[in-house]
Amino acid sequence: MASTSTHIDIPRTPEHVWRLIGGFGSLPDWLPYIPGSTLSEGGRVRTLTNAEGGVIVERLTAFDEEARSYTYAILQAPFPVTGYLSTLTVRDLPDPGTARVEWSGTFTPVGATEEEAVALFHGIYTEGLAALERTLREGV
Repeated sequence: MASTSTHIDIPRTPEHVWRLIGGFGSLPDWLPYIPGSTLSEGGRVRTLTNAEGGVIVERLTAFDEEARSYTYAILQAPFPVTGYLSTLTVRDLPDPGTARVEWSGTFTPVGATEEEAVALFHGIYTEGLAALERTLREGV
């Protein structure tokens, strides 16, 4: 099993950041390469559409409002992995006006090397957190 994680410190309160990203269907609000998200099964499954029209289906496996964290599994996606599980968390930092956003994942590569799969998801997480920072800087 392979894994990767990254984080970014954002000059906004953790509560402010969580209000934007804490909804399981909220990716289109801050992630430009996911323009569509449809919730089903009572909000536990999201069907995402990427910018190229590809479909990704994910299931929420854990949600903790107090800890500002959720975990999800991929049910269907064009990625060369199985057993994908990812967590998005907003943490407090000593400066109350700054939040740390962490995005991590574990998965088993299939049809790709471990290095290729790690690079793919590390890039997705890093680009996603940079997009989050831009969205917040623009005033959301």
